[in-house]
Amino acid sequence: MFKGHPKGLYVAFFANMGERFGYYTMLAIFTLYLQAKFGWSAKEAGQVYGGFLFGIYFLPLLGGLIADNWLGYGKTIIIGTIIMFFGYAMLALPGQSKYFIFIALTVISLGTGFFKGNLQALVGNMYDDPKYDKVRDSAFNIFYMGINIGAFFAPSAATGISNFILKTKGLVYSNEAIDLANKFKAGILTSAEQLRLSQIGHEQLGPAFHNIASFAQKYIDGLSASYNAGFAIASLSMVVSLLIFIGFRKYYKKADVTHKQQKKTNAAHVVTLTREETRQRLVALGLVFLVVMFFWMAFHQNGFTLTIFAKNYTVSAVNKPTAILFNLQSLLPLLIALVGIIMMFGRKTPVKTKAIGLIIAVAGILLTFFASRSYTPEGNSISPQIFQQFNPLFIVFLTPVIIGYFGWLRKRGKEPTSPRKIGIGMVITAIGFFIMVMASRGLQSPSALQSGVSPVLRSPYWLIGTYFTLTIAELFLSPIGISFVSKVAPPQFKGLMQGGWFAATAIGNLLAGLIGAFWDKWELWQFFLLLVGLCLLSAVFIFSIIKKLDQVVESK
Repeated sequence: MFKGHPKGLYVAFFANMGERFGYYTMLAIFTLYLQAKFGWSAKEAGQVYGGFLFGIYFLPLLGGLIADNWLGYGKTIIIGTIIMFFGYAMLALPGQSKYFIFIALTVISLGTGFFKGNLQALVGNMYDDPKYDKVRDSAFNIFYMGINIGAFFAPSAATGISNFILKTKGLVYSNEAIDLANKFKAGILTSAEQLRLSQIGHEQLGPAFHNIASFAQKYIDGLSASYNAGFAIASLSMVVSLLIFIGFRKYYKKADVTHKQQKKTNAAHVVTLTREETRQRLVALGLVFLVVMFFWMAFHQNGFTLTIFAKNYTVSAVNKPTAILFNLQSLLPLLIALVGIIMMFGRKTPVKTKAIGLIIAVAGILLTFFASRSYTPEGNSISPQIFQQFNPLFIVFLTPVIIGYFGWLRKRGKEPTSPRKIGIGMVITAIGFFIMVMASRGLQSPSALQSGVSPVLRSPYWLIGTYFTLTIAELFLSPIGISFVSKVAPPQFKGLMQGGWFAATAIGNLLAGLIGAFWDKWELWQFFLLLVGLCLLSAVFIFSIIKKLDQVVESK
């Protein structure tokens, strides 16, 4: 899997991992921050969430245009990283108004626009060399792992720093507390809810509790400040990403050249397409972008409605075995044990490696056991944002499986083309949200909830199963789609077309937030069924034009 790749891939891998760690640390708590600080509804928070994601993924068009025509990929990436650092640092400042936050989000979006598409274009350039072209798809799968390793640790980092800040203020995270505190502040708290808020205040502050007014404000301010600390972690990760990218420049320097720069130096291997060839490629990319919009509209419910489902419809305390999956101190050694088991049962693994795998597996199991000794039989609390760690975790472990599966098909001449993989990914996405349709049966609609939290709560395994299925879909679609763009994009538009991929993602993200209007009006199962239907329609569309797309791939 890792053999036969240029060293520059791994520089991009780690630089991207650092940037994505910061981004997903921020994203894990972003919607919760807006609801905690301003008391916004899901619809209000969703509009901001969708608008921010739109900016994050639309501005790579601008970044690609600038890199292709003026600055080049490397310089544009460096500038983008610096801009992102300042944007996250602005979010980390406590007590700011919503307008200041909007400015910070704009700064982050601009920096991301300079960074993301151009880093992918740079990776694609490395594989224009004929000796690397056959491993282009697997290269982007590996690159994608960097994104998700960073994203895996992000929710735990956000949760850990949030809990630490709350603890310093004598507080503990509670879904119920923040909902009641904001309702009190809005003047819509019932007598029964006032009594409950008072009870929570006594439980958390003890003798220091005075009245519900002071406790409500203290809780809102304390939780908001804890999220500000998470944004500070995100800004520091930009520094790490920047140091990696600058410090190891020699490994990607040869690939850091645009088509325009090649023409100026009269490079012998400059590729020039006819106008008709360029048009065909742009049309094919546009059709794929159209499908991608609907995938990201559905997938990015992870930071919006799926997080709200975790907050309002999922148990907030789990038993001991389940708690192992939600705490890094027990989950990491469990993952280490899994790696050891995989080493033990590899088909061509030497005996020595199997013995090492056995030692690793036993050590991981023992560490997991000792780490989980402090967990109680039933009362281990979990926060809603922690569910977002499962997608990147599944990415890391499923990527070798998917790459191996595609390699197995390739040897037999049966590997699907990139467009066909994308279509299959859309069908799997529909299956993922059908799981949520089943999970939502019998639950009250969001508009019918009285206290913000459902009286009937679901097992966390419904969401875990959904994230597992969506991860398989993502591996069929996202890294393959990025690879498709790098291969098919006309040379003079490489950065711009990577920006186009993200622009399509941006529209999908905007729809992800706007669709929140249905969340507040429909039954839960109806909302998720809508996503199932849209994903299936997208799959039908791409399979209906598959011959045209395959022809473009084969002509490359």
